[in-house]
Amino acid sequence: MSYEETEDGLTSALTDKKDEENYDVVDFVRRRYSRAKSARYNDESRWLQAYRNYRGLYGPDVQFTESEKSRVFIKVTKTKVLAAYGQLCDVLFSQNKFPIGIEPTTLPEGVVDTAHIDPKEPEEATSVQDPYGYAGDDKQVGPGATTDSLINMLGPLEEELKGIEKLKEGPGLTQTAITFHPAMVAAKKMEKKIRDQLEESAATKHLRFSAFECVLLGTGIMKGPFAVDKEYARWAKGGKYDPVVKTTPKVEHVSVWNYYPDPDANSMDDATYIVERHRMSRPQLRELKKRPFFIAASIEGAIDYGESYTREWWEDDLDDDAYGGGEGSNTQGSDVERFEVLEFWGTIDRETAEEANLDIPKSLKTSDELQINCWVCNEHVLRLVINPFTPKRIPYFSCPYEINPYSFFGVGLAENMDDTQTLMNGFMRMAVDNAVLSGNLLIEVDESNLVPGQDLTVYPGKIFRRQGGAPGQAIFGTKFPNVSNENMQLFDKARQLSDESTGLPSFSYGQTGVSGTGRTASGISMLMGAAAGSIRTVVKNFDDYLLRPLGESLYAFNMQFDYDEETDGALEVKARGTESFMKSEVRSQRLLTFLQVASNPVLAPFAKFPYIMREIATTMDLDVDKITNNPEEAMRQAILMQQMQQQVAESQPSAAGANPMDQQGGGGSTIGTGAVPTPGEPSFSGAPPQQGVSNAPQPRQAPPAGGQPTRLQ
Repeated sequence: MSYEETEDGLTSALTDKKDEENYDVVDFVRRRYSRAKSARYNDESRWLQAYRNYRGLYGPDVQFTESEKSRVFIKVTKTKVLAAYGQLCDVLFSQNKFPIGIEPTTLPEGVVDTAHIDPKEPEEATSVQDPYGYAGDDKQVGPGATTDSLINMLGPLEEELKGIEKLKEGPGLTQTAITFHPAMVAAKKMEKKIRDQLEESAATKHLRFSAFECVLLGTGIMKGPFAVDKEYARWAKGGKYDPVVKTTPKVEHVSVWNYYPDPDANSMDDATYIVERHRMSRPQLRELKKRPFFIAASIEGAIDYGESYTREWWEDDLDDDAYGGGEGSNTQGSDVERFEVLEFWGTIDRETAEEANLDIPKSLKTSDELQINCWVCNEHVLRLVINPFTPKRIPYFSCPYEINPYSFFGVGLAENMDDTQTLMNGFMRMAVDNAVLSGNLLIEVDESNLVPGQDLTVYPGKIFRRQGGAPGQAIFGTKFPNVSNENMQLFDKARQLSDESTGLPSFSYGQTGVSGTGRTASGISMLMGAAAGSIRTVVKNFDDYLLRPLGESLYAFNMQFDYDEETDGALEVKARGTESFMKSEVRSQRLLTFLQVASNPVLAPFAKFPYIMREIATTMDLDVDKITNNPEEAMRQAILMQQMQQQVAESQPSAAGANPMDQQGGGGSTIGTGAVPTPGEPSFSGAPPQQGVSNAPQPRQAPPAGGQPTRLQ
């Protein structure tokens, strides 16, 4: 069942009627937008100040005195924002994959945890199968698997398994037993499907945009999934362009500047509506006709109405061309027409929906509130449909850098160091002004000693005319003391305070100046571990507020609009952000230490060595599938290595043919004690050698049955 088919069954587009009939829903959307915009004013002020500090720009509220000549701005905020952003991206994309995975639930309902079959008797075993299997070895069965479906999956083993009639629960313990993990196949197929969809949407690029705004402004927004028609290039015979159009789910970044949430909500969980503001050109507006359930007549009516986009007060500051031109400077003189389009997701009362000619399905006839998606431009309704998602959800995800429990928007790194940035700028301006002042002389002139009317400008080679007979010096030079070092000390103190206020020390991104224990390898490791705490919290926020909800939405989207029995099961979405963060050098060392412990023959049976090896490779940022073998490949490799060792051992010379110059004895090995004879034996050095008997130790014969070994006499 397709997205369009489902939506068609739930909604109907507006018919071509007079614009007045849709005025109520247009007014409803605009009132919600106006309320959200008014409530967001203080947040916009915070974001704008953070952006100015990042760009190194003084706002109009900064007033300089006449004595202040320097306008220098030290961009420490930019350095820290880029450092935090880089660390965040390193964690999220450490495995070059979007940090979302699908796994079976710990105890899936209606599915056994493990199951096994044994195609052979134990005495006929030729090789040992891994009792646990591994992800992606094609030996896992999905929920509700039967023996028949299992046999169809096993390929070459199908003939051997035809006589097996029962799939037994629990892991197999015999050498030939093959153990399966229920739901793993479904999980991996769904994970691959979601990863392909994210790759088609360029989701990693959009996630990086969201991560940057999250660090800078305090909140990162993503949107999706929603169905779009994507064109894939294809050429037919003769060079004719014959593209393939495929409907796919899409996710994208939404700028926080264009995001207007319910002002009464503190998170997406309790938000009743979201309004997204679009700035579209005429061609972009007409492109909406290609998307499902957009009304072509309404789009043309909105275009005929004329340009309607008005710049917000903060847009002038974000525009580099308009910045600095004074209050009221803007770029409204652009030759390109722009239209303001509002996209509304949220609840609406049933009466307003009915007046807008929305066909309400029978299942929702008794509902007082309806979840809708409405697009509005120039008093025209471009699209009005029932929210097509089941269960109903608003397709936006908001992640805070630092949680503000009393606001929808979080607190960013730039805001946390706003005061220290102001201090650093002030101390640096003072230091520069003082350095300039102390590096020059102040000229004092006694005009009574000079001829009146002269130019008093001082320069090398300047000649002044004195009045005849007037005693004393006419020109004096005064030098001011240099106190810039004190100002720089205060600057350094403010910079240290910025490290504490942001939780991002300078040494964590390569700055020098670490002293004490930080100058040792173990000390710097401890400091880096402590500094990672702040980023760890941000990554956890991404897991909880963005990655996991986005993965769950993609999973629900596929189950609703692209159902596949092979991906059905007791599955759950796993956000991999924090997991990637843990896969660091410290974790790698811990795994290596555990591997040494598990090498003990007594403890080895309790360790999952294939999993340990794959995890070690992952912590080292290596491609696991390329450098590690699965259990069967590992077994074959072990047999080959054993055969090679035997060949090498057989090719080595024996002790009898050893090199006489070998100081260590025959074959290069050390000389051992051998069998030590006891007194009384012929080989004992204290007894005289018998005729025909050598003093060398003689081999012992095997003891007779039921008796003690006998010595050669």
